[in-house]
Amino acid sequence: MEKSFSIPISRRSFMKLAGLTAAGAILGGTSDTPKAEAVAPPTSSVDFSEADLPVLFDADVCVVGGGSAGTAAAISAARKGASTVLVEQGISLGGLQTLGCVFPCMPTYADGSDTPYIVELNQRMEGQGVPPFPGYDTENWYGGGRVQYGPEYLSLVYDEMCEEAGVDVLYNATLVGASTEEGKIDACVVQTIEGLAKIRAKVFIDGTGDALLSRFAGVPVEKGSEKTGRNQPMSLRFEMGGIEVGKVYRFFVKEMKDDWMGPKAAGICEEALRHKKPPFLEFAKWKKTEKFFLDGVTRGELTQDDILYIQAFTIPSKPGVMSMNCPEMPPLSFSSTDAVSKSKSVTFGRKMTQRLAEFFVHNIPGFEKAYISREASLVGVRESWRIRGKYYMQADDYFKAHHFPDAVCRTAYPIDIHDVKLDLFEKLKKGQYYEIPYRALVTNEISNLLVAGRCASGSFAAQASFRIQPTCMSMGEAAGIAAAWGIKHGVEANAIRWETLPKNERSYVSEG
Repeated sequence: MEKSFSIPISRRSFMKLAGLTAAGAILGGTSDTPKAEAVAPPTSSVDFSEADLPVLFDADVCVVGGGSAGTAAAISAARKGASTVLVEQGISLGGLQTLGCVFPCMPTYADGSDTPYIVELNQRMEGQGVPPFPGYDTENWYGGGRVQYGPEYLSLVYDEMCEEAGVDVLYNATLVGASTEEGKIDACVVQTIEGLAKIRAKVFIDGTGDALLSRFAGVPVEKGSEKTGRNQPMSLRFEMGGIEVGKVYRFFVKEMKDDWMGPKAAGICEEALRHKKPPFLEFAKWKKTEKFFLDGVTRGELTQDDILYIQAFTIPSKPGVMSMNCPEMPPLSFSSTDAVSKSKSVTFGRKMTQRLAEFFVHNIPGFEKAYISREASLVGVRESWRIRGKYYMQADDYFKAHHFPDAVCRTAYPIDIHDVKLDLFEKLKKGQYYEIPYRALVTNEISNLLVAGRCASGSFAAQASFRIQPTCMSMGEAAGIAAAWGIKHGVEANAIRWETLPKNERSYVSEG
């Protein structure tokens, strides 16, 4: 099987984060800045407490949302002996990993960040014949699982892991409400092909990404930037097939002489091509390729919105196919927390997709016979709602590399806000990292609720770091373990002290 490589054809400019004070101003304020502008109003809901609805499942644990965090949570809870139901509105687990075409998986930049679930997932993917990227520039890209998860293979592996663990997966089910009593969720309500139904459980895990279950349960949430009120921009990714990737490489490196990745990475790419393997490289439009795309705007082939963010990556399981990490819908025009706006963004993004594809075909060597082979079936949302949990992560946690005794994972992925043009990521020094505390996954209001993934408790800036796939998977893994442990030992989820669990029971143990 042909191995995979990555070619981000272009990317936006970044403004360098000059330090903690400047970062606070740019990213939405320091720890002392009021969060009032980000506070979200209550979510409209129906009182289902007295509704006479059929009960589909009565389980120990119910996980809502089958994305990277939710799937990890469900599998981990079931493996610890808890009867577990996983609710997914689509027909594939993985969320943006699969339905949203979001690959590759971004690195944590923290060695030792792979928790047991991720290690096993990587091994299973290699068993399916989907290897990680060859020729990695490990000095600049390291930590955090693997570079690529072939989407169709990943969906299959997730199904197999759920089946082996005994997870009941409920596909084609949409969360529409929850009933609570005395500070606990009694049941969640889902819409299925049979109509409305309830799922009862002792513990619930919110893996929706939008904190929807939490909002239905009355948990306080925030959305968008504390400074601007805007959410991060959304993307509508797509794939193109029929690409001669070697010609694409030679065009950007040889003709355009774009050396953004440096001579070492270019040497790795050359070596891969000599052995008829796909290389690993990255180009940036803010270097010599910038004029190439701006000329497309001048000719009327592209718009300024189209070239705000352009990246492309090959897919290990699909030779000659590239995944486009674009288009990115402008955040001033569209919002991930406004139903009508988000819907309109799809049509806008689809038009952008067509323009980009046509431009690639007519202007980039190697794309002459290329075509759109797939459009994402899930809009790429980077940030929407975030809970206010027992611990509220902030930019300081990243910049000061905070560690916690109740940490569930580690990461050093930079604060990556697409709505702010940054010149460089402000990376921690190699070897530094910060940790996600268990308290950021639980709330004061609902005792039997855990929240994992990009909607965990944190500020707009903090979320821009912890939102990446490996961190979300590790949060989900810990949430599933904690849910099962709490049920077994009669401890409410929000009263669990992760640091007191036996080390061999935890997926991650802080080194202090």
